[in-house]
Amino acid sequence: MMKAGIQKDKAGSDMDFQNTYTTYKPLLQSIAYRLLGSIADAEDIVQDVFTDYSRLDTKDISNEKAYLIRMATNRCLNLMQSARKKREVYTGHWLPEPDVSMVRHDPAELYDLNETLSYALLVTLEQLSAVERAVFILRESLQYDYREIAACLQKSEANCRKIYSRAKEKLHKEGELLPVNSDKAEPLVAAFIEAARSGDFNAVIDLLTQDAVLVSDGGGKVRAAIFSILGRERVLAFLQGIIPKGFLGDGYRLADINGQTGIILMEDGQPKSVVSFQLDERQQQIERIFVMLNPDKLGHVPHEV
Repeated sequence: MMKAGIQKDKAGSDMDFQNTYTTYKPLLQSIAYRLLGSIADAEDIVQDVFTDYSRLDTKDISNEKAYLIRMATNRCLNLMQSARKKREVYTGHWLPEPDVSMVRHDPAELYDLNETLSYALLVTLEQLSAVERAVFILRESLQYDYREIAACLQKSEANCRKIYSRAKEKLHKEGELLPVNSDKAEPLVAAFIEAARSGDFNAVIDLLTQDAVLVSDGGGKVRAAIFSILGRERVLAFLQGIIPKGFLGDGYRLADINGQTGIILMEDGQPKSVVSFQLDERQQQIERIFVMLNPDKLGHVPHEV
């Protein structure tokens, strides 16, 4: 159902507009989330898009889907510019809001998108400029050709090719981000949390690569590491320091986080944090750990345990 306040107030069928809303809302929300890294902001953008679209005379719009994607993308670009400035004074690391589900995503739910972007890749996309990120998402997720990207962003095809090449080069410098085989990830993640909860830190260290990294986001609202924790020994020492202080909460559940197995840590029936993982190339050890502690970014996390 559409939220209150969106009504077709010009010529056209209410039923047609309802069908448009139902058909394209999930797609636009997925694109906006990939661009912004925020579920809440993505929802606001999509709501604004349909509010504005409802006021248009759409009889001359030949490709409704492309038109809506262009509207959403350009609104995201405007928001990304202002969001970057706010993050300059953000306390500690800014991490994307995790997309958490208690069930594995069905491929049919990807709404014409090429694949689910891993949380680690969303983090790495922060290295790109707003335009680079838009070109990358349109190319990789929607499989747009350069003519379509150029039309969406109002740039030349040649310029879009250069922007995409530059984005790929930046991402390559950040290292290979491999998709996780969930069949391999789930037992690794389960072993990690069980070893941590039992205090078996010898088992924990065996699960980490030598160059493991831990990044946390408390947003200045809760205690979190201001800087990345680099290296297996330091990650282990950090975990040994925070686990006795209640870091693990009073319960947990494995969950689907951006298409990969992760952990929701609970306390008093509420999500306390979300932990995401990136495995190594062999998918035998944990290479990166991302800990979302900022309560403002846990609002969409399911409470069921």
